[in-house]
Amino acid sequence: MDCVVLLLVCVAPVVQGYGSGLVTDSCQDMRPHHSGLSPQTKAPAFTVTTDRSSYSLREQVKVLLQAPASTPFIGFLLEAREVGGQSPVGTFTETSGNAQQLTCSQKPNSAVSHRSSSSKTSVQVTWTSEATANSKPIQFHASFVQDFKTFWVDVTSPALTFINTGTGGSPPITPTITGSTTTPTTSSKIQQPDKGISSADCGVTKMCFSQPSNCDPAVSADCYFMSAKMLSPSYSAVRYEMTGPSDGYIAFGFSDDQMMGNDDIYICGIGSNGLVGLQHAFSTGRTTPQLLPLGNVSNVSASVLNKVISCSFTSMNTLSTQRTTGFNQSYYLMFVHGPSSNGQIQIHTDTFISPDKVDISRPQLVGKDGCPDILKAHGSLMLIAWMTTGSLGMLVARYLKGMAKGQNLCGKDVWFLVHVAVMSVTVSATIVAFILPFSYAKDWSGGAHPVLGCLVVILMFLQLLLALLRCGPQHPQRFLFNWSHALNGLAIKALSVAAILTGLKLIDSTLDQWLTKVMGGCVGWEVLFFILFEVHGRWKVNSTDTLEPKRITVDVLLMVLFFLGNLTFVVALLVGIGTA
Repeated sequence: MDCVVLLLVCVAPVVQGYGSGLVTDSCQDMRPHHSGLSPQTKAPAFTVTTDRSSYSLREQVKVLLQAPASTPFIGFLLEAREVGGQSPVGTFTETSGNAQQLTCSQKPNSAVSHRSSSSKTSVQVTWTSEATANSKPIQFHASFVQDFKTFWVDVTSPALTFINTGTGGSPPITPTITGSTTTPTTSSKIQQPDKGISSADCGVTKMCFSQPSNCDPAVSADCYFMSAKMLSPSYSAVRYEMTGPSDGYIAFGFSDDQMMGNDDIYICGIGSNGLVGLQHAFSTGRTTPQLLPLGNVSNVSASVLNKVISCSFTSMNTLSTQRTTGFNQSYYLMFVHGPSSNGQIQIHTDTFISPDKVDISRPQLVGKDGCPDILKAHGSLMLIAWMTTGSLGMLVARYLKGMAKGQNLCGKDVWFLVHVAVMSVTVSATIVAFILPFSYAKDWSGGAHPVLGCLVVILMFLQLLLALLRCGPQHPQRFLFNWSHALNGLAIKALSVAAILTGLKLIDSTLDQWLTKVMGGCVGWEVLFFILFEVHGRWKVNSTDTLEPKRITVDVLLMVLFFLGNLTFVVALLVGIGTA
């Protein structure tokens, strides 16, 4: 009994501090002081958003802490800080029933926290800026507690820029969003037509990101290009350029990962009046980006010529994603383009993403991620296995038994030995090719491609099992094996073609998707000759011609023509994979 009482006495302070929200000892580091526990490092499901993207003197900003219904939080701590600062600024003047004001850094009402440990999916509070002019942007920092052992520290909102209106209190800018379109409500600040963008000085004075890699927009109209040049590191002024062919808009963004969502974006698009305008936006998830005021943007120039859209501008806005803020941070670069309708942007048609995080303050050349050699080997083996040796095995088993009729080797028909040999090569190449990408990537990235590849391997082993358990040629149930073996082989062939096509799309960086088109030609060539072999086989059955050598000559001619064309396509594809 004494042990129980002692345990309750020790635990009581922890429970009280955790459940009541009186967590002033966490004001500085934003960490719940749960002994021996560390915050989560994976991306949080919780978000911190505001009803505006800028603020002025004594202005009120509504702040919303939100969580999915399936993942509520029971505790939180929220502060407003200058970007790069460690002390809270402003005061929280209004709170909901789930929140209470705290005194942090000896500033009353400078933070808010939970009142109880009840489950919460949203909390809204109101923050008021200080009465003294401050030109620095601010950001809201929050910590979320899901349970005693699971918590996230320093989840941030997009940065709010300061606008010195002299009076304070400006209405929020609310973009009109309808479905997948966004109607701009901010000025595009177009001052002059764009005078031309080029790759000159890339890697010398500016960072450049292009697709195709290292293309020059001054030379090629098919070049998607963006650059960033630091004009004044002390004031964080950056000169941005972007250009590319599009019938609606082009855009680039900065992200903490290679997925859409929580990205700082600039959009250059054609408005309903036919003129090109510049927009600043922030994306949350895969929904339409929310427009922001352009903020500290100047010297904007834009143009559209022969469907090539160009924008260049100088920005002093701080880069802000959900988790990092600042010019000296490293981000993944994203470049997208797509159509627009009456000035409203539609979902993008293509995306280019940098292979690594990039520090835009360092002059460098950045290209789209190339294909690693191990993945090239994977693609080459799969291509050879299912477009050459696999095709040969199917043709021999289906149509060429008559060419070696009556010829045996080691007690087995020659056609059967050839079939087993080439299919054994196919199986071996497939197994090696299957292992390579998983040993490299150690994940399932790639969309439908890895799923199709796994289905091919599963059905391939099923095919082997059927072959090992087959009954004799004279068995009355032999037809069941024949049909199941043939249909399963056809399914493997179809899935392998689909897997190769989706794989080629992942590595084909050409504007016209050249590899995919060549693969389509290869598939068409195979289908044509399978039809020719089928027609010739039916003709042999119904023919009264007794000249067997003549029939064999036609079979040989078809086979030679088939493999000449097949090897041409396969070699072209292998070269394309090698240079991807």
